[in-house]
Amino acid sequence: MHLISVNTGRPRTADDRSGLGAAFTGGLETGIDKRPVSGPVAVAAPGPTGTAGSGVAGDAVVNLRHHGGDHKAVYAFAREDLDDWERELGRVLPNGSFGENLTTGGIDVNGARIGERWRIGTDLVLEVASPRVPCRTFADWLGENGWMRRFTQRAAPGAYLRVVEPGVIRAGDPVTVVHRPAHQVTVSFVFRAMTTERDLLTEVPAAGDALDPKVLAKALAHSERQVAAAESR
Repeated sequence: MHLISVNTGRPRTADDRSGLGAAFTGGLETGIDKRPVSGPVAVAAPGPTGTAGSGVAGDAVVNLRHHGGDHKAVYAFAREDLDDWERELGRVLPNGSFGENLTTGGIDVNGARIGERWRIGTDLVLEVASPRVPCRTFADWLGENGWMRRFTQRAAPGAYLRVVEPGVIRAGDPVTVVHRPAHQVTVSFVFRAMTTERDLLTEVPAAGDALDPKVLAKALAHSERQVAAAESR
């Protein structure tokens, strides 16, 4: 298990999308276009959601309402999943194409459990916090018909991670799982619960406080409604 690349981005608009996303138009800015960087990159907890950006030094987050902050400090996506999409879409997808900060090799990112901790390189420790849910910007940027539906049906969204111990990383660093929780709530499971299989939300709280608080609150509210409905019958 290793880190293939560390990817960062600057704010871009339709005018400088470099060939990605023919449907991405207008003056909207986005930081989704990540590119691999060489050399060491510092990673640290960025701060509260809603006011802080990326945990990766040099990486831009434009929409702070939905991206960035401690619970979405780093986004990881497996190179193996990019390869699958390359074959399906018939186009080259360089590392960073899906807006990921970390392109990994040999890691089942979607099968990682919420609260699972990874050591990358010598110092950095990250904790799996939630799945990525596709947005309209992502769909427009790639410019693929029906992209949100196709991406959702695959249920392989990649993972947002929080920073437990800051550190410096670079391409080629080993990735080691240093903690795996006892529960079975994985990134893919939470994604399906939030999108196509809402009944699964009742099982999501088993992940505990390691889960992004917004996702946990949604799952707990759903469970309470289910209990209330059952009691009213």
